[in-house]
Amino acid sequence: MSVVMEPTDRTRIRRGRNRAVTERAELLALLADAFVAHLGVTVGEHPVVLPTAYAVDTDGPDEGGTLYVHGSVAARWLRESADTTVCVTVTELDGLVAGRSAFHHSMNYRSAVVIGRARVVEDPAERQRALDLIVDHMIPGRSATLRPSTRKELAATAVLGVPLAEASMKARAGAPVDEPEDVAAGIWGGHVPVRRVLDVPVPAPDNLPGLDVPDDVRGRSR
Repeated sequence: MSVVMEPTDRTRIRRGRNRAVTERAELLALLADAFVAHLGVTVGEHPVVLPTAYAVDTDGPDEGGTLYVHGSVAARWLRESADTTVCVTVTELDGLVAGRSAFHHSMNYRSAVVIGRARVVEDPAERQRALDLIVDHMIPGRSATLRPSTRKELAATAVLGVPLAEASMKARAGAPVDEPEDVAAGIWGGHVPVRRVLDVPVPAPDNLPGLDVPDDVRGRSR
């Protein structure tokens, strides 16, 4: 059974509504596919937008599930985010659209906006799970192969949880939408697909002799 996202005043799409994606499953698929989120927060007297690794727990304790980001406890942006409303965006570029006029050049993309009140994750078990999810979002299964985090490492790392209840998504795919007279003029139109390539793993120069690339890393590069 499909689940439709209910827009709020903050997430309702008012322009380009034909590109709105309403299925929650497609939002979760985008969040699973992408690697980098951008978190917007007001720091002092001005806003900042910062790239960050992230992970999603659809069964997390927040309404609609939880989107996790992490950073240094000393980071001002993270301290300023606590107990405030933040905006998290995730975008994947899927193609460059070559229209027959400058006006109709575009991009094929999938883009999500999540708005919610961020909270500092205080519970040790939830924080450890969030950090494991962030690692596994990059390389699935990796966290289970690593040594446990030290108390010093955990004390230096803060995790924010953002509810996934208030979100919107837009997407564009396919060819340009041009004026009939521009098509008739014989100008070429089309799009250039963009895809992400994960290449062959490169071993660290200080690996011990004889170490093979582990299955989790090899699997991610396929």
